Amino acid sequence: MFLKQLSILNFKNYEEAQLEFSEKINCFLGNNGEGKTNLLDAIYYLSFCKSYFNPVDSQNIKHEEPFFVVEGYYQKNEKEEVIYCGLKRNQKKQFKRNKKNYEKLADHIGRIPLVIITPLDVLLIIDGSDVRRKFVDGIISQYDRTYLTNLLAYNKALNHRNLVLKSFWLNRNFDQDTLDVWDEQLVQYGNLIHVARKSFIDEFTPIFQKYYSEISKGQEKVELSYRSQLNDGDYKELLTEGIAKDRGNHYSNVGVHKDDLVFNLGGLQLKRFGSQGQQKTYLLALKLAQAELIQNISQQKVIILLDDIYDKLDGKRMSQLLGIVGNGDFGQVFITDTNLERIPSILSSEDIQYKSFKIEEGGVVGV
Repeated sequence: MFLKQLSILNFKNYEEAQLEFSEKINCFLGNNGEGKTNLLDAIYYLSFCKSYFNPVDSQNIKHEEPFFVVEGYYQKNEKEEVIYCGLKRNQKKQFKRNKKNYEKLADHIGRIPLVIITPLDVLLIIDGSDVRRKFVDGIISQYDRTYLTNLLAYNKALNHRNLVLKSFWLNRNFDQDTLDVWDEQLVQYGNLIHVARKSFIDEFTPIFQKYYSEISKGQEKVELSYRSQLNDGDYKELLTEGIAKDRGNHYSNVGVHKDDLVFNLGGLQLKRFGSQGQQKTYLLALKLAQAELIQNISQQKVIILLDDIYDKLDGKRMSQLLGIVGNGDFGQVFITDTNLERIPSILSSEDIQYKSFKIEEGGVVGV
């Protein structure tokens, strides 16, 4: 599947635009603040029913306009599919496939596989463990609906358990039987989540290492590991052992909600010892591995959005990256850059098919 045409009205800084794309690589070129990333976000909307950069739908309507529309025309095998997203202020968002409304937006997720790579990805390295858990959960949930169900059930039980712990503290009492009700659910769903995450990391890591090696030309050795309290302990026993600390802190200190990913480079912590170029390469490898894994499971080529990727990468690594995404293993690719010649020059030298769009003030002014 690939996106043949994108049509937008009153979306972010665009009053109106229609673009027809190459099924290979498409470059959005222009200065910062002109609207290149907004085009990527419109494409992201059509896959995930929401913006990647601003989850408040109404704030994606062009200033003082009453509505926005984003519509994509896709080619899937011999058939055309039309995906429509429309929002009027103070009304419910409409999302349609071939003119038919979805009853649940979740039914659309995974239909058009897509991975976005942006400067915001650095938060995976510098922010807390919750960001890295969301990264893992987001990938697994795209191909395993049962996992998402278990995750929601776990979070609900965790919230109830924390409320119970807080009420014990406020009322100066304690009832183990009440706590056991939620402990049973945490153990049930937590163990399933742990098994799924561990299996994911086992499958994901060699793919990730392959891409890092390809981009860096094997200059560094990278490691990715899964840190969980459940790796070496029985969950029920850990809950029992930790009850004193839970009562003292008024929340649950043990469980898969404390899981984390450990990013290392040459045996050292990436966050502290990796250069900006190495960190960028690490993130690119993570996202390309995400795309390959989803592609393998869904049996559909994944659309890749690359936003401002040249920053912090040297020319050699950039050429390697463009060669990887342009060799046909992945699906359609969309790239933004502030330099009008840089990426087209690399693509031409590698004999990779592409189409360029010059973006200026929320419009396409040249091709």
